[in-house]
Amino acid sequence: MTEYGIKDALKELGIQKINTGVCTGTEWKATTGEVLNSYSPTDGQLIGGIQQATRSDYKEVIALGQEAFKKWRMVPAPQRGELVRQIGLELRKYKEPLGKLVSYEMGKIYQEGLGEVQEMIDICDFAVGQSRQLYGFTMHSERERHRMYDQYHPLGVVGVISAFNFPVAVWAWNAMISLVCGDVVVWKPSSKVLLCAVAVHKIVSNVLKRNDIPEGVLNLVATSSKYLGDDMLVDKNIPLISFTGSTWIGKKVGRLVGERLGKYILELGGNNAIIVTPNADQEMALRAIVFGSVGTCGQRCTSTRRIIIHESLYDSFREKLVNVYKSVRIGHSLDAQTLVGPMIDKKAVETFTAAIDQVKEQGGNILYGGDVLEGSGYESGCYVVPCVAEVENHYEIVQDETFAPLLYLLKYKTMDEAMAIHNGVPQGLSSAIFSTNMLETERFLSHEGSDCGIANVNIGTSGAEIGGAFGGEKDTGGGRESGSDAWKAYMRRQTNTLNFSTELPLAQGIEFNI
Repeated sequence: MTEYGIKDALKELGIQKINTGVCTGTEWKATTGEVLNSYSPTDGQLIGGIQQATRSDYKEVIALGQEAFKKWRMVPAPQRGELVRQIGLELRKYKEPLGKLVSYEMGKIYQEGLGEVQEMIDICDFAVGQSRQLYGFTMHSERERHRMYDQYHPLGVVGVISAFNFPVAVWAWNAMISLVCGDVVVWKPSSKVLLCAVAVHKIVSNVLKRNDIPEGVLNLVATSSKYLGDDMLVDKNIPLISFTGSTWIGKKVGRLVGERLGKYILELGGNNAIIVTPNADQEMALRAIVFGSVGTCGQRCTSTRRIIIHESLYDSFREKLVNVYKSVRIGHSLDAQTLVGPMIDKKAVETFTAAIDQVKEQGGNILYGGDVLEGSGYESGCYVVPCVAEVENHYEIVQDETFAPLLYLLKYKTMDEAMAIHNGVPQGLSSAIFSTNMLETERFLSHEGSDCGIANVNIGTSGAEIGGAFGGEKDTGGGRESGSDAWKAYMRRQTNTLNFSTELPLAQGIEFNI
């Protein structure tokens, strides 16, 4: 625990041996839930325990949130933005220790841990500006001396259910926008990374207390499905659920929330591809592919899964790619020399190896990697060698998303074939093409091009900026978070018509005289 300054980071963040999993923003609540221990996938060491929130804790939090909403919604939006600005400043103070905890508890390398905290800071900055731009539109009425416009009102309690791979950033995407929109937030983080959520709320609570923010505006229920299963999904007190996770669970979320006519934002699986054309800058493409495929050990929803390479450069590019893979440094997530840390747990490793077996069974060819590492430095059992395989797009395993560093190589002859391969999967999150030919790149971005929510030219599939709306189509769920006009999902839209005449004309010229 003393390696790489982890002990100091935990102390600075206020992480104790046992931490309560219930926070109402300004107050930490005692709970009777069982202690869930968090072990680092990096070295297998115990980081700390979380006394889990129970169902009764959840009900109390929701009640507090509903009461807090009545006050928070009436705070002018720019003042709400001022609170978010201060949260961003506080996160800057704790960027290093929080980034270290993200790296250590989740397993991503330290640079990615720091980058994730920077995303939180960036979305705070974005949301501050957004707090003065919650725009509606004005429309011309067909009736004389009438004015029409639409406006946006706060929704209420926003439920955020986040995944393990981004322990803090996805919460911030939702929470900071929710705050400036006048909503309150209840966060249920992944049970695999609860200490990161506890640390975030310790940081944020400092700001809330200084500003006399009502209890219940930003809430945490850190627990597992043992105590909180579908409760949030079926709760009519939560008008919006934002869920990040797998497609198969996302479909359940959509069904349960939809049955009560609630709103939801689904950020689900990706099967992201890069097309490499004869006009590509191959060295740049290589760098983007390797980061996209092995970054976070292949456990990003935007991780690069498929490379579609023109037949004229396939053999040489394949050789270059495999050689780069052989040089990738695997090790402790906090070691500055490491480029690939561990997977989140042994179950994830089993998923990885099972997928490789399926690749072989379905006719694929393993070019490199796929081993599980053992011995000194790999005692946690969560380390693997990123794998490259030659496949065909119709393989069942290729059609699925394997949440692991497993990269598929495919060959194409024409752009028509490349686009058919690219779009020929159920998912539609992120995509990219590497080419200096405008005819190729513009087609990729056109109506007949990429069917994904994110389409890039000469950059990879992974590492989206917060300024753009993030999300995808098809089995990715169709949701949008973060930038652009994604804020509208966190508010209810209202159309208003004002009559400033002394008459009462009806629309469509209807006559109704009494």
